[in-house]
Amino acid sequence: QVQLVESGGGLVQAGGSLRLSCTASSGTFAFYAMGWFRQAPGKEREFVAAISGGGASTNYADSVKGRFTISRVNARNTVDLQMNGLKPEDTAVYYCNRGRSFSLGIYYPGDYWGQGTQVTVSS
Repeated sequence: QVQLVESGGGLVQAGGSLRLSCTASSGTFAFYAMGWFRQAPGKEREFVAAISGGGASTNYADSVKGRFTISRVNARNTVDLQMNGLKPEDTAVYYCNRGRSFSLGIYYPGDYWGQGTQVTVSS
């Protein structure tokens, strides 16, 4: 059983920055692509960013390109999401996911999700 634990959410003003972290309990962390998703109230969960197992490939939703950066440190079983230039529309619960696959830039989410961390951006 894999456990994913997110941290780093909070309240920030528009234009500010936050860094989210996700730590995985599995020792085979490097084998899997990892992704971040978010869900705003009344909306469906949406893809934000993904990174391949080795970290060489990444992909981003158009809405966050140029503002968010995903990275990972396999030796620590962590994947981070650096969020700069935050906007009120980035307000959501952010979830970490262990991917089923990441091929040709397309991330396929797997069954393991974290509990989520709230990000609130005030205008």
